Amino acid sequence: MQVLKTHYHPEIKTLENKSIFTRFATRSIAVQGTTILLLYTARYEDYSLPGGGLELGEDKVKGMMRELSEETGAQGIKNIKPFGTYEEYRPWYKPDYDIQHMISYCYTCEVNKELGASKLESYETNNGMKALWINIHEAIKHNEKTMATSDKKGMSIERETFLLKLIAERML
Repeated sequence: MQVLKTHYHPEIKTLENKSIFTRFATRSIAVQGTTILLLYTARYEDYSLPGGGLELGEDKVKGMMRELSEETGAQGIKNIKPFGTYEEYRPWYKPDYDIQHMISYCYTCEVNKELGASKLESYETNNGMKALWINIHEAIKHNEKTMATSDKKGMSIERETFLLKLIAERML
């Protein structure tokens, strides 16, 4: 799969002599016209693609479908195609490693417009996460404003905004 971007968090100055934990994740891209299925997280004031970590040895496509279904209640997932990978190096705030290397495998797919019930984890519910269909340009504009003005933004917003802009450019 094509590498779309490799991003280094501003706190990462070097990888030399650092212990690195690699995490594999998936991101789902479901578009209908100029509307895209995203997650809004109130805690971070951002829109993001549905997705999350792969379990050890889990097939990437099966993991993408699992995450998409759990987070959004998406049904009728089909026509899954690779879009690319986004790699990032970010600080790791636990004593066992210095840096997290996250590799997100992004896939386009089709889903039914009508969403079923999601199965969010407790931290996702506590963060005010909810799935919704939104105009992709509105989501990009919202994330850009959050990046420019909010002290609540999380570490993922740069990745999500980059991917949303690339999706808008390539798919719309």
